Amino acid sequence: MKREAAAEGGEGEGEKGGENFCLKSLLDKGSVESHRYYLARRTVLEMLKDRGFAVPSCEIEVSLEEVRNKHGQIPEVDEWGVSSLHKENLEMQVLVLFSGPGIVKVNNIRAIAAQIVNKDSLSGLILVVQNKMTSQALKAVELFSFKVEIFQIADLLVNVTKHEMKPKHQVLTNEEKQNLLKKYSIDEKQLPRMLQKDAIARYYGMEKGQVVKVTYGGELTQLHVTYRCVW
Repeated sequence: MKREAAAEGGEGEGEKGGENFCLKSLLDKGSVESHRYYLARRTVLEMLKDRGFAVPSCEIEVSLEEVRNKHGQIPEVDEWGVSSLHKENLEMQVLVLFSGPGIVKVNNIRAIAAQIVNKDSLSGLILVVQNKMTSQALKAVELFSFKVEIFQIADLLVNVTKHEMKPKHQVLTNEEKQNLLKKYSIDEKQLPRMLQKDAIARYYGMEKGQVVKVTYGGELTQLHVTYRCVW
């Protein structure tokens, strides 16, 4: 798959060079930067939709050529923001912002805080960065009154849930979780664990104590279901 190939270039010897080479190999013309933003933004939109936010399919399916025609070859990060309301809970609103290629410093976080207009109505912020963050910047993020998730753009070049080798994951509602525990007469601590920093847990924005149903199956293996609790 093309998207998987784009991500594999970031591993092994010459990480950045390999990644750039792999991305360039997918392009007839155009900049690596615009392709990276395109892939990352598409994954973010898919992630929001899988979390239950209202994301039109036409936004996800927009082509690289259309994106380049709109944003150009050298993307301006301010143009890539996304804001979305949850389909079932209209009080939940998430904002996605992209940062530039430089190290994220505390002044950058202050600038982000200043540009957020409706802080009171915001329930979450997803910040996509391209470089490391200083310790002061990370501390500043903790001062926000809403949840802030930080993703490296390299981690969003591929949607981890779409890999053909990945089992199916379904986040249980609290009611479904309680029914599961009651059915097997167990406590959540007795379930296999999934770390909150796990790629799947991060993709779905899972909190500690939430349970995910994992379904394994394929042509060579029998259907197998297990449950994991986030810690």
